[in-house]
Amino acid sequence: MAIHRLNHAVLYVRDLARTKAFYTDVLGFTVQMESPGQAAFFRAPGSTNDHDLGVFAIGDQLGDTTAGITSVGLYHLAWEVDDLTDLADHAERLRAAGALVGASDHGTTKSLYAKDPDGLEFEVVWLIPAHLITPEDRSRATDRPLPLDLPAEIERFGAHTRGGLGVSIPLEIPAPDTHDAAGEGAGASSAPNRDVHLTTTRPDAHDAAGEGAGAPAVPNRDVHLTTTRPDAHGSSARGGR
Repeated sequence: MAIHRLNHAVLYVRDLARTKAFYTDVLGFTVQMESPGQAAFFRAPGSTNDHDLGVFAIGDQLGDTTAGITSVGLYHLAWEVDDLTDLADHAERLRAAGALVGASDHGTTKSLYAKDPDGLEFEVVWLIPAHLITPEDRSRATDRPLPLDLPAEIERFGAHTRGGLGVSIPLEIPAPDTHDAAGEGAGASSAPNRDVHLTTTRPDAHDAAGEGAGAPAVPNRDVHLTTTRPDAHGSSARGGR
């Protein structure tokens, strides 16, 4: 099995309350776990992760990071947004907080750069979806970045075009096939669909209403699912393309 993505980052900061206010008020993160005055773990607004960022407070007496100046270290983290409206909204919020330090057009990506209260840099980025990337976009990705013209990008791509499709967001993730794993040839039969039966326990409506223990309970709910698995040739188990 291979590593498939970065799950979370952890930073050292000076003051937990100040950092917490920045990430929740400016970026809209939510606190998932906290050790008051010492550490907090945040989830980004559109994330389903357990947490995306952790911070540990180590005191106001410590100096700024010297990474990239007199030492090696982390340059920045990048947070991805869904569309250019989100990017424009973050530009306004970061500017209002005095945190925005730059905005660049990298060809295939459109980026804002900002610093948190401890001067730790991060990026907020929108990625052109794969089907809209042109050869010119790709060639400019290796050139010196241009200043970001957000109104022009919105005019070109639309305000609500979902970014990252086919780039950071896979368009199709086939399920593993037992015949592929066994190294069988093209004549191998397709893998069958998989039936899943779930029983979910529902809360008692009378308990929720505060009624007595003698009231009848709401029955459990049975859910039957069928998941389609691709065959050995990469097509659906229900038939080829």
